[in-house]
Amino acid sequence: MSDSAPVGAGAAPQPLPPAPDGILHIRGGIGGMTFQLEELLRGANQLDGMVQQLLDIEAEARRVQEELEPFLYDSYGTGCNAINAVAESRKEVGRVRHDLVGVSASVRASHRDYTETEAKNVLPRVLTLDEMRLSTSIWPPSREVAHNLATMVLPFWVGSRGVIRGLLESPLRPDMRPRPVSIERTNDSVEYVDPSMAESLRRLERLHARNDGEIEVIQFDNNGSPSWMVLIPGTQPKSPTTNPLDVQGIGEALGYDSEDVVPAVGQALREAGAVAGDPVVAVGHSQGGVHAMNLSRDRAFLSGFDLKYVLTAGAPVGGITAEPGISSLHLEHIQDWVPGADGRMNPDTKDRVTVTLTDEVRAPDGEDPGLGPGHDQENYAAGAELVAASHDESLLASTAAFAGVVGAGGVSKVTRFKLERAPMQVRSSGVQPASPPIVRDTKADAGTR
Repeated sequence: MSDSAPVGAGAAPQPLPPAPDGILHIRGGIGGMTFQLEELLRGANQLDGMVQQLLDIEAEARRVQEELEPFLYDSYGTGCNAINAVAESRKEVGRVRHDLVGVSASVRASHRDYTETEAKNVLPRVLTLDEMRLSTSIWPPSREVAHNLATMVLPFWVGSRGVIRGLLESPLRPDMRPRPVSIERTNDSVEYVDPSMAESLRRLERLHARNDGEIEVIQFDNNGSPSWMVLIPGTQPKSPTTNPLDVQGIGEALGYDSEDVVPAVGQALREAGAVAGDPVVAVGHSQGGVHAMNLSRDRAFLSGFDLKYVLTAGAPVGGITAEPGISSLHLEHIQDWVPGADGRMNPDTKDRVTVTLTDEVRAPDGEDPGLGPGHDQENYAAGAELVAASHDESLLASTAAFAGVVGAGGVSKVTRFKLERAPMQVRSSGVQPASPPIVRDTKADAGTR
């Protein structure tokens, strides 16, 4: 936070965004403009309290001055000196009060100007015809182009799930509607786990490559107390329709707040051994990042677990607001269009940091770029290593919050669960979703939801 003019120059303090840290463009956190202005606004409120105290002192000085007036008849010279001293002191207090009022007004003006500017920044910039032609001729588009296109094409989507729900609930495609999700324990192991952000994303990439709808639950021993990490991979398009992490799962994540996936994740945690109040970190890439962030606003899930932190990579989560006290870090890439696909900017708050990687990346020659090299998980893992090495105050605080939950790592219990969407059930009256039990455990008996 810097002032545009020295104190007393008559100009309101103006916020400056955090300086880039190499290829990292950082937004939000304790070094973000919003939090710094919140601190200034809190200071302005304290100044207002001081102003009221000074008004009380002025009133008391005036009362003392009035009570001294009868003594003028006893000793005119001494009485005048006393009254003049009190009056001058009252004037000095008034001058200080006036200056404090000016400082408070300047801070509030700065806060108002920033708020108005920030509101304009999140609005879509209207692309020119040449930009539209260019953006549609290049695939994949950049994050900024995706954000602008999303907000222009679907302006009524912003803040609303109606469009997605309408598509998924079309009577022409009953198979696209969300269906109950069950879990099946597929593997238990004890292994060494590096809990760093970068290695967690690499572990997530290996989980994604299995392409079978599996999530991973890791139990850490953090100084004698258990803590947990949930890894949720991104979209797995080439998989059966019973895989809730398929393309259809994007609609459930964005349009239905992951209403079927979130309970399944909670059940997986319980089956792995987590109990009420245990601290949890959720990590997700792309669609998995949306599911992970949806955990942060699901009251049923939060009533059972103490979700401390959410780490996402390449995920469109700007429209999801976590419950207070939950920290999050969102990795994006300037060449990745997916994070901007929802047309929303991630909020700039004390507990929420967005890091945009600005380096140029290319897919290896002959390799299918898929959604683009910017969306690649190894690219984000390398970015997470830079985040861990950064001395930026927002990143230092955010990574410390993450490490505070997972601890130093080491030998940990790892449990994988396969998520499975209920299959469609054909009936004489039409196609209906089947409703299997939520929990299936191939290793031990398990309860149902």
